[in-house]
Amino acid sequence: MPEKTVSPQESLRLEVRKTIAATPEQLFAAWTQPERIKQWWGPEGVTCIDAAVDLCVGGRYRIGNRLPDGKVLWITGAYRVVEPPARLVYTWQIESASQAPEIVTVRFEPRENGTEVVVIHERIPDVSTRNQHQYGWQGCLTGLAEYVARS
Repeated sequence: MPEKTVSPQESLRLEVRKTIAATPEQLFAAWTQPERIKQWWGPEGVTCIDAAVDLCVGGRYRIGNRLPDGKVLWITGAYRVVEPPARLVYTWQIESASQAPEIVTVRFEPRENGTEVVVIHERIPDVSTRNQHQYGWQGCLTGLAEYVARS
């Protein structure tokens, strides 16, 4: 039986958090500079093969992910809010998909022991996609923490 797709009014939301031993400025730069994105992006088993960023309101980004099976997925979107080093809001869409864009907000909140990175992913169409995003974002935040620890 196919999974029910939810309407935009009842779309799903995901929030993932991780405190990382780095400054908001370091983490914002890692999140927005293509050469740095390629070093940490993606959950375990996924390789970032390319990243392009036009970091301004209305600017677009495009990130290539090589999955463990060799398939390549391109994530693309446009920036709605760019507030260095505190917050980003952007649309999120698999390039080959015809669904409406999802929305991602990333906040970099200073803490005593580093920065709490908060990822809020909204307008998710179904539970299966939400679960995939949760796995992906948890893996991304782990990769980001490992990247800044190496840097």
